[in-house]
Amino acid sequence: MTGSLLRTGTAVLAAVALLSGCEGLDQSGSATGGDAQSSDGRAVSPLENPDGTGPGLAPVTSEEDRAAARTLIEKVRTKGRGPKTGYDRDEFGYAWMDTADGVPLARNGCDTRNDLLQRDGRELRFRSGSRCVVVAMTLNDPYTGTTIEWRKQRATEVQIDHVVPLSYSWQMGASRWSEAKRERLANDTLNLIPVEGRANSAKSDSGPASWLPPDQRIRCAYAVRFAQVALKYEMPVTAPDREAMLRQCGG
Repeated sequence: MTGSLLRTGTAVLAAVALLSGCEGLDQSGSATGGDAQSSDGRAVSPLENPDGTGPGLAPVTSEEDRAAARTLIEKVRTKGRGPKTGYDRDEFGYAWMDTADGVPLARNGCDTRNDLLQRDGRELRFRSGSRCVVVAMTLNDPYTGTTIEWRKQRATEVQIDHVVPLSYSWQMGASRWSEAKRERLANDTLNLIPVEGRANSAKSDSGPASWLPPDQRIRCAYAVRFAQVALKYEMPVTAPDREAMLRQCGG
């Protein structure tokens, strides 16, 4: 009887171990590690996410937080927007480089775009044999308030927005920065959000006075993130842009 119980217990443990082993597979059946697992998709307030490593962009709603947002925005310097002369995307390094030292997730073996898809996406699926290249996911787009079921075959349906556009930064002083500093801005998680492609295209290189996210609930959070990037890189914004940012947070 004792031997039978032992054999039964061993079989149960073996079954549990077998089932547990399946938990390390993604939906395509490929093995995944900690770095390749989906985020939980919960958006984080920019006030609680000063380095941009948390997912998404949650609304700033309480009066206390909106007051803190206005205080932050008021710290941003203003100046006139300079000429676009000499601007080229290549001045900020090649797109989605993994070697922009000094920003989160640099040199982790995965390019910036896929890092951001992993940060904000849910139900991630990866290219066969890869723990980096995302081929499918669900995205809660903060700009439009919609849910996007994204597939790599329709790549432009989700684009990575530079909250402070690179062309805008060029006109506000980045033309005089070192190449390394421009590369950091272009690949900094603080300045990057996966969003609906049409919304990103509509924004182009606009500042907050000319363009704001269609979802009004997120506009104060967007203004905070714009200010966070400007302050981190000691970059001014135009006076109309700062005024627009303050208005979004009740100022």
